[in-house]
Amino acid sequence: MSTVDLPADLPSTALPPSVEDLVSSLAYNDAGLVCAVVQHFDTKDVLMVAWMDAEALRRTLTTGRGTYFSRSRREYWVKGETSGNTQRVIEVRRDCDGDTLLVLVDQTGVACHTGTRTCFDGIPGVQPT
Repeated sequence: MSTVDLPADLPSTALPPSVEDLVSSLAYNDAGLVCAVVQHFDTKDVLMVAWMDAEALRRTLTTGRGTYFSRSRREYWVKGETSGNTQRVIEVRRDCDGDTLLVLVDQTGVACHTGTRTCFDGIPGVQPT
């Protein structure tokens, strides 16, 4: 395995964090969850919103498959495991407060359980007056 020599003055924020660094840096809610906004890496379409706990995030980052925590069923689910509409995770970013994740994915098939391309399709938006 080769190594790369980095400049000594390179800011630490430029270095990719480890899985555990990211997991431990988050501000989980009282239920131990963070909001995960899932976006297509290429089109930038927001596909869906889900929830992750520390273990779901670890599974996502170690398998490269979108893994979430179902609040209603109280269990983990892997996007596409039953439907075939899978998510290959490209990158996971945290927001400035550490209470929300942006999960950039390559979506195969539809993202919404209703059969629409995104969970925001088919519902009319409301414009400010």
